[in-house]
Amino acid sequence: MEIDPTSSSSTITTATTNSDQSLQLPDSEHLDSSSSTLQPVLPPESPASPTPVIAVSGGIGPRPAPTYTVVKSVIEKKEDGPGCRCGHTLTAVSPVGEEGTPGYIGPRLILFGGATALEGNSSSSAAAASGGGSSSGASSPTGPPSSPVAGSAGIRLAGATADVHCYDVLSNKWSRLLPLGEQPSPRAAHVATAVGTMVVIQGGIGPAGLSAEDLHVLDLTQQRPRWHRVVVQGPGPGPRYGHVMALVGQRFLLAIGGNDGKRPLADVWALDTAAKPYEWRKLEPEGDGPPPCMYATASARSDGLLLLSGGRDANSVPLSSAYGLAKHRDGRWEWAIAPGVSPSPRYQHAAVFVSARLHVSGGALGGGRMVEDSSSIAVLDTAAGVWCDTKSVVTTPRTGRYSADAAGGDAAVELTRRCRHAAASIGDLVFIYGGLRGGILLDDLLVAEDLAAAETATHAAVTSDVQLGRLPGRYAIFEERTRELIPEPVADGSVVLGSPVARSMNGDIYTDINTGNAMLQGPGRHSKGVESLVEASAAEAEAISAALAAAKARQVNGEVDQLPERDRGAEASPSGKQTSTMTKMPDLATSNNMPPPGVRLHHRAVIAHLLKPRGWKPPVCRQFFLDCNEIADLCDSAERIFASEPSVLQIKAPVKIFGDLHGQFGDLMRLFDEYGSPSTAGDISYIDYLFLGDYVDRGQHSLETIVLLLALKVEYPHNVHLIRGNHEAADINALFGFRIECIERMGERDGIWAWHRINRLFNWLPLAAVIEKKIICMHGGIGRSINHVEQIESLQRPIAMEAGSVVLMDLLWSDPTENDSVEGLRPNARGPGLVTFGPDRVMEFCNNNDLQLIVRAHECVMDGFERFAQGHLITLFSATNYCGKFMSMICV
Repeated sequence: MEIDPTSSSSTITTATTNSDQSLQLPDSEHLDSSSSTLQPVLPPESPASPTPVIAVSGGIGPRPAPTYTVVKSVIEKKEDGPGCRCGHTLTAVSPVGEEGTPGYIGPRLILFGGATALEGNSSSSAAAASGGGSSSGASSPTGPPSSPVAGSAGIRLAGATADVHCYDVLSNKWSRLLPLGEQPSPRAAHVATAVGTMVVIQGGIGPAGLSAEDLHVLDLTQQRPRWHRVVVQGPGPGPRYGHVMALVGQRFLLAIGGNDGKRPLADVWALDTAAKPYEWRKLEPEGDGPPPCMYATASARSDGLLLLSGGRDANSVPLSSAYGLAKHRDGRWEWAIAPGVSPSPRYQHAAVFVSARLHVSGGALGGGRMVEDSSSIAVLDTAAGVWCDTKSVVTTPRTGRYSADAAGGDAAVELTRRCRHAAASIGDLVFIYGGLRGGILLDDLLVAEDLAAAETATHAAVTSDVQLGRLPGRYAIFEERTRELIPEPVADGSVVLGSPVARSMNGDIYTDINTGNAMLQGPGRHSKGVESLVEASAAEAEAISAALAAAKARQVNGEVDQLPERDRGAEASPSGKQTSTMTKMPDLATSNNMPPPGVRLHHRAVIAHLLKPRGWKPPVCRQFFLDCNEIADLCDSAERIFASEPSVLQIKAPVKIFGDLHGQFGDLMRLFDEYGSPSTAGDISYIDYLFLGDYVDRGQHSLETIVLLLALKVEYPHNVHLIRGNHEAADINALFGFRIECIERMGERDGIWAWHRINRLFNWLPLAAVIEKKIICMHGGIGRSINHVEQIESLQRPIAMEAGSVVLMDLLWSDPTENDSVEGLRPNARGPGLVTFGPDRVMEFCNNNDLQLIVRAHECVMDGFERFAQGHLITLFSATNYCGKFMSMICV
């Protein structure tokens, strides 16, 4: 279940949409509305390029820039191909799932927008196409110049589009996508960047003028893509075009420069995607930064360094320098001039990182000229600190033949002689699509392979903590040759914008959920009667009765809870270097993908081992892959986070909510596969995860379930939220399978120790969560005793089940009555002293606390989702075939 409450209504929604806005241009910066075309005029010629400030040498010999070849891609239907265009974006999107598993989607290139036609006389076409747009205007992707060339008739870019095309790298096939949702307006000269399996679009210019400043997100996580519009609070970059945008450190979305319809800009805006509500913040970086400019490029290296190169300044002069922007640990941002001598100034070019090498292609110089052939391909090797062209290291700016003077030359280099094209990289492959050359719109796809990137990567800070991996499968465009992919490192607290994904009645993967349609979507509370719950809860009722009786007896006798005598030998901390009594055989370790003996797994290694939504299979060997020392490390890290959190979490929307899991790890993976997973390649970047307790017991893989959730909590402390259920108590999970599983899979000594350690952590778990101050989430219910949220907030942790009095018992154990007609309080079949509460209690609690809804778990509801109290209480359950007896569905 995903919910996103707004502040102005009682509905629960998954997206917030603003009305479109466009900037009306001054009369002098006109748009020909009759033809809906955009008209640039030529800029004056540019002076010589400036010389970079510094140059340094690296520890590895730099390699020349690779050459490009044309890709003969497959286009089954005419509309599947992007066709001729310029001013578009090309964005690489990570694979989804694991190769060889059902539903795997390989790496893709997403092409969006651009201009698809030219209008104008032939005498000016070549000049305009080669970069003649200009400085200040906004009537086209280039805009009219401040000092237009006398007598220039200009050229018009027509056919601005909002189409989306996808190139599947493994199959070498183009297809047109038809995403759900409200698409952005047609535009060119916009920006786009990838966030996992999402593409974020901003700015640009279209037939109506500058595009609104809204952020649009194309979510490609599911089989059917969908557009979302993301509202960001406060002032931001505003409408602009010809600017740059990049995601830095998997956390900060930066927008820099461009033209606001009046002048080129040099401002830097940052959106911290780890802080919600999302808000733009204007940065004031230290150091020497770029001048106000447009049509530059910006690429983020995987270690968080942003590199801005080229562009055109306020005087229509093309720039050659490159600037690095980085964030210090104390929060300061700083510009620094990149080393090396650029072979040529340029703008309207393309640039993309492959490992530590920035690949730059094409570009315009102004005055009808494009970058000369010998310099149209260049690489800034940030490991070696030098620029290279296709032949050697560049020591002085290149001079030579320009495109306006002659054509021809080296055919491989001639391919990249273009401007207003787009580039993206997949592994060590660099792709280029479209653009303009000599007044002709291009529709070709080019590719180059940077074999030096993998070697260079080992010498660059960018890959200090990253291991190179192989991209699954083979590229159809290279037949038998495989390629390398460098996985992106995960940044702490990395969350990026977007809107949630949910299943609706009509089969769409996304819909608004409010209290009105919740009544329609919910199947209605079944007339199950008490008897249908008795079978599942009779043993549980006995357990809680026995646990409470034992707790009272201990309190009366003044006893302190201790480990059983036979378990005391396992009480020593793993810091005492105790080893397991179970010997881990090498052959078993290998067959179970277990690490070598003596290797301590980091929480990220745990995630890498377990988070396989489409590829996880129950281990053949039941021996657990972590030992008690590694579990202790993980518990220590997670416990510190839980201890710093309040008893009632305050969560921002959007958030995805999970009900009981009960050790059914396969169901958890199915949910992650179906609705998106908490990873940068999934949807953790734009939606939080909330789990409502009961992680262990009954199922066969309680250890995998709790260990993965704890590792995710450590990795994403602000985005993954765990609250406590009634089975997060030693007296309960000792009887329902968790203790036995620990012993069976870790050996008696280590297993008992791990079981005790995890249960001590359970006492620190938060007890409830409030979303946007409108929705409260808990495991059980409000029972008879809870009238105000403050009662839950006042419970001090760590807290054991028997120490929480009636408030904790109601919170973790109570249920709603059978249906809306049964009001008040009734005995609960789960056990003596427990109650069910009617719809009147729900409404009273919501009114007392100014809340709209209670979301809880705890009950096995047949359809995984059930409404109560006229939609003001919702029960979720996320374990199928519960206890092997109820053929229940699951819900998230």
